Amino acid sequence: MSAIEFQPAVPARWLTDAVAAVFQALGFSPDAAGLVAGSLVDADMRGIPSHGVMLLPMYVDRIKAGSVSRAESAEVVRDKGAIAVLDAGHALGQLTGDQAMRLAVEKARTYGAGVVTVRRAFHFGGAFRYVDLAVRNGCIGIAAANTRPLMPAPGGASAVVGNNPLAVGVPRADGKPVILDVALSEAALGKIRLAAGEGREIPPTWATDAQGRPTTDPAAAIKGLLLPSGAHKGYGLAFMIDVLTGVLSGGAYGQGVQGLYADVSVPNDCAHFFLALDAEAFTEDAEELARRVDDLAGQVLASALAPGTKQVHLPGAIEAGRYDQALRDGVALQPSVFAGLLEIADALGVALPPPVSAG
Repeated sequence: MSAIEFQPAVPARWLTDAVAAVFQALGFSPDAAGLVAGSLVDADMRGIPSHGVMLLPMYVDRIKAGSVSRAESAEVVRDKGAIAVLDAGHALGQLTGDQAMRLAVEKARTYGAGVVTVRRAFHFGGAFRYVDLAVRNGCIGIAAANTRPLMPAPGGASAVVGNNPLAVGVPRADGKPVILDVALSEAALGKIRLAAGEGREIPPTWATDAQGRPTTDPAAAIKGLLLPSGAHKGYGLAFMIDVLTGVLSGGAYGQGVQGLYADVSVPNDCAHFFLALDAEAFTEDAEELARRVDDLAGQVLASALAPGTKQVHLPGAIEAGRYDQALRDGVALQPSVFAGLLEIADALGVALPPPVSAG
């Protein structure tokens, strides 16, 4: 067993290298391992642990069981003008997601817009990554995914739609994009699992038990239903994302999508949607869009504050601030997540150096 002692914060570089070493030990190339590791660590740095290194044990179990492929790219099965459909073959979602958004950006350069759907996919981590990629390439980006049904229709008592993530990214003139990244449940299932692992209660607005009653017990919530954000609004958006991802790609949707934490030998079989809009296609001045977004952002930031409020934030600004802080002070990990990383590394024969204390 590793002699490395728990640290409440570890350097981002150490953590990324450690997770990448695990994926390399599983047979992935250094580039692919680094990309997936960077995705997980980025989520932790932004204060989104439900999409961070806590997922590593599940990823490893699925790779070993064969429900996640060691392939590092998806197959293009349809390519028609601004549209493409990829078959991921159950490869790691970060790898095929990057491939898909890069293809969408490439098409946007030619057609003004690029749309790529991905079927037979696997969890792609934080959706923010893909819209950020689009923005860094001069585009507006939209990314979405479907999940196994976890939420009821209003008035229903069984799960019919997933807590499907949706992200939108737009460029700003100051170089800091505005990025919205939300799941359509009141809280992601990963947050509930994290609370269960730490023995914490959850707010009663997050989920119900198996009988449909609101609960503060995360263990009961895992066996029950997630509640949609905004009631019928979150439910309606989740339904439409299932259409854009699973239905449009020719992949799985609704009950066809399997749970990440169910039988690890059965593929997750989710689907993804990526849209890139070339900013230059909308105006003769390539910087005009970014300046206009800056102006809108300025109006928001200069707005009057409610009593007791110190400031308002643009979408994604809080997460970006956490990321900058994590670069300085290290990435905060829960003891169970840190221990899980060390246990997996030991089991795979990966020798990790002790992290230099951050902060």
